[in-house]
Amino acid sequence: MAGHRVFVANRGEIGLRIVRAAHALGMEAVIGVSDADRESLGAKEADRAVVLGPGPAAKSYLDARLVVQAALSTGCDLLHPGYGFLSERAELARLCEENGLAFVGPRPDVIDALGDKLRARAMAQAAGVPLVPGTGEIASATEAVKAAEELGYPVLLKASAGGGGRGMVIAHDAREVAAGFAKASAEALAAFNDGTLFMERFVTEARHVEVQLMGDGQGNVIHFGERDCSVQRRYQKLVEEAPCAAMSAELRATLHEAAVALAASVNYRNAGTAEFLYDVARQEVYFIEVNARIQVEHPVSEMIAGFDLVQEQLRIATGAPLSLSQDQVKLFGHAIECRVNAEDWTRDFMPVPGTVTRWQVPHGDGVRLDSHITEGAAIPPFYDSMVGKLIVHGTSREDAVARLETAIGDFAVEGVPTTLPLHGLIVSHPDFMANRIHTRWLEKTVLAGTME
Repeated sequence: MAGHRVFVANRGEIGLRIVRAAHALGMEAVIGVSDADRESLGAKEADRAVVLGPGPAAKSYLDARLVVQAALSTGCDLLHPGYGFLSERAELARLCEENGLAFVGPRPDVIDALGDKLRARAMAQAAGVPLVPGTGEIASATEAVKAAEELGYPVLLKASAGGGGRGMVIAHDAREVAAGFAKASAEALAAFNDGTLFMERFVTEARHVEVQLMGDGQGNVIHFGERDCSVQRRYQKLVEEAPCAAMSAELRATLHEAAVALAASVNYRNAGTAEFLYDVARQEVYFIEVNARIQVEHPVSEMIAGFDLVQEQLRIATGAPLSLSQDQVKLFGHAIECRVNAEDWTRDFMPVPGTVTRWQVPHGDGVRLDSHITEGAAIPPFYDSMVGKLIVHGTSREDAVARLETAIGDFAVEGVPTTLPLHGLIVSHPDFMANRIHTRWLEKTVLAGTME
C-alpha cells in the first residue's frame, strides 16, 4: 500500500503499534506528539513527528481541529486515532470527512449512535440482540426508585453518554437508588457534559465478555472470537483473555451471531467491539455497549487468530474490502493479557510518573510485549499510566496461565512502581487458575484487605 501516508493521532504503545503496522504495509507514518512525548519511541520510529502542543492532553491530543490540521499540513491521507483521546469522538471523524482525510474508524453518524448507550440499546433490540432488563431515560430520583422496584434489586444506574465506570452506581435498596441517582447524574454531567441516566438489573456475579468485530462498510462484518475481561477494578480491566473458557459452544455461537448482527445492521466500518454481560448462573448473555474503535486488549484476539487487526484497519480505511471471510478466520489456543501500569497498587492504584531505570523484558515462545518503554524512558504525569501490555499464547488456558506466571517473574522494572506484583498474585491465585472469576472477584477476593 505504498503511496499512502497515515497520521497517528495517539501516543504510547498504541501510537507505536500503528506506526509499525503502517510501515509493514509500505505506508509512511507521521505521528502527532505533545511536547512531553518528543523523545518517545513512537516519535523516533515514525517517518516524521509533529509537535501538537504542550504536555496536557487538552492542549494537544484532545484538540480535534489541531490534530486534523497537523495531518493535512504533513500531506497525510489517513488518520488513525488509536484508542482513548479522540478515538470515539464523532467530531474528529466528521472533520476528517470534511477535509478529505480517511478516518480509520466508523462513520461519524455510527459513532454518534453507538456512543449514546440508550440509542445503542434501541439499535441492539431492533437487531434482535439480547439486552439486560432495564429502562429508558430516567428523569428523577423518584422515577428511579419506582423503576428499581419493578426491576428488582440490586440495580445499576448508568450514564447514557458514559464509559470507563464513570456515572455508574450500584444500588441495593430505595435509599441507595435515591442517593445514587444524584451522584451518578452529577458525575456523568461533569465527565461527559450529559447527566442522562438509565437503569439496568445488576447481575451480582457476571463475566464481562466481548466480541472483536471488523467491518468494511461495504456490507461485510466478521468476528475474531470473544474475550473474557472479567478481572476488573472499578469497571477498569486489568487482565483479559481469549476465548472465554467458561462458555459453552452453543452460547458462544449465539454471542458471535448477535454481535455480527448488530454491527451489520449499521453497516459497520473498521474495528469495533460489542460488549456483553455473561450471567453464568442463567447461562445468558446481555448486550452492554459497542466500543467504536480498536480496544486496548485486541492483542489476545490477534494471538488466537494469527491475524494483525491494526493492519486490517488501515487496509479498510483505504477503501479495500475485508481481506478474509468468516470461514477463513481460524482461532486456536488461548491468550491472556496483563495491563502493566506505572501505579502503586497498594496505595489505591496511585499513578507514579518518573523515569524507568531498569526495563528487563521477558522472552520465550508465545510471549509478546506491546510497549513504548525503553530503559531511561520518562513517564510523564499527563496521561494514562499504562507502560505496556504483557501477552502470552498457549495451546490451552492452563498452558497460557503457566507461561504468564513465568513471564511475569522474568519481567523486571525499576524506577517506578508497577502493577506487575499484583498480576503475579492474580495469575497464581487458585480461583484464577481454576477459572472461577467474575467482575467483582478481584475486589472481593484479591484486593480485600491488601489496600491501605
